[in-house]
Amino acid sequence: MKKNILIVGLLIIAIAAVLEIKKYKPAPTEETASASLPLPRLLELGSLKCVPCKMMAPILDEMKETFDEQLLVDFIDVWQHKGISEQYDLRVIPTQIFFDSDGNELFRHEGFFAREDMLAKWQDLGYVFKED
Repeated sequence: MKKNILIVGLLIIAIAAVLEIKKYKPAPTEETASASLPLPRLLELGSLKCVPCKMMAPILDEMKETFDEQLLVDFIDVWQHKGISEQYDLRVIPTQIFFDSDGNELFRHEGFFAREDMLAKWQDLGYVFKED
């Protein structure tokens, strides 16, 4: 009986550990799956209907185009993808998450984030992107 309780307890701990680890790994996208070389990733979690998110959209689009082969830039609408907020432990939108090329979270920012400030943060983290 005690052995069964111990096994169940260890199983619960293992499941909790796996869930905690999964929370900090970026969700795979078609773009990240097809990338030939591992690249750092900027992920914005927001909504197509939130005002600060709408202000971020042209900035993200421009960065995606300008740094095409140096940085993955992704956007996930948290209202269209249920459960993503919990996966990334979101408090507010928009939230920008910076990942290294191995998928480890390096930094996160909540709210509007100007392009120059994002590039400065990437530089602080050791990444310098060349403008096309």
